[in-house]
Amino acid sequence: MLGKLEQPEIEALLGRQVTGRLGCHAGGTTYIVPVNYVYKNGIIYAHSGPGKKIDMMRQNPEVCFEVDEIKNIFSWKSVIAWGKFEEITGMEEQQRAMQALIHRIMPLVEQPTGHPSHGITESEYDLGDKVDLIVYKIIIHKTTGRFEQN
Repeated sequence: MLGKLEQPEIEALLGRQVTGRLGCHAGGTTYIVPVNYVYKNGIIYAHSGPGKKIDMMRQNPEVCFEVDEIKNIFSWKSVIAWGKFEEITGMEEQQRAMQALIHRIMPLVEQPTGHPSHGITESEYDLGDKVDLIVYKIIIHKTTGRFEQN
């Protein structure tokens, strides 16, 4: 049976997942990339080093975000959200966003040497010194959700 997710189910799925796919489009190019995130009150919070997705979102802040939960080919849920990228520049909001990300992601780290700068730099001490950390949010303005259940 195929069906639509209701808004409470959409909110729950966005809140349960930790990795989603971010879609952005600028300069005639579409780019989709997985990102770790935390979801709170209609806003997706994430961070990145400088690069293609940040450059593209600065050019065109309208983005799309997708998460799914797949048990098998006949049992899955998927949410697509549309929203607007905003770079977080205020130190207090950056700290709150990073704290939420760390609390969400760190329980999933398997090795004690893992740190919140995963994939951006080899050492967390490089952040802010050798590597610029960009903290951003996606303010969601529309969502849809689908499911299949056997």
